[in-house]
Amino acid sequence: MEEKKHILTAEGLKRYEDELYHLKNERYKEITQAIKEARAQGDLSENAEYKAAKEAQRQADARIEELENLLSNVEVVDEDTDSSVVRIGSTVYIKDLELNEDLEYQIVGSSEADTDKNMISNESPLGAALIGAAEGETISVQAPVGEIRYQVLKIGKKERE
Repeated sequence: MEEKKHILTAEGLKRYEDELYHLKNERYKEITQAIKEARAQGDLSENAEYKAAKEAQRQADARIEELENLLSNVEVVDEDTDSSVVRIGSTVYIKDLELNEDLEYQIVGSSEADTDKNMISNESPLGAALIGAAEGETISVQAPVGEIRYQVLKIGKKERE
């Protein structure tokens, strides 16, 4: 069975590559120094600093492995193509027709989704319903509270910060 590709925007790829670089080249040096200093204090069995540094090392190792696995099987979406329909990488402005509320989301791959930043996965119910929709189109999403209808107001690209 082929491993599922991790779909990322170019911005998401850079963010993960930067995090991996930081962990391997900066954070790991800090952790190694903390372990060295804790060892110099003597008895390791009751040394809280040593235990904390070793735990930080385990967490860094786990995150490095996670990032390396993600980056080894990645597909970067081309965000410069036609924006007449919603696709991964699009920023979409929609109106919740029931609540009469305007919303803005960027559609990203599941590895990059972050609802706190209004970045929703193409695999989420709303993201999946939006993929392929055009401006002016009304889509429906099944939710626990029932069917929710949205109108696509505008499709654009994410403004770089």
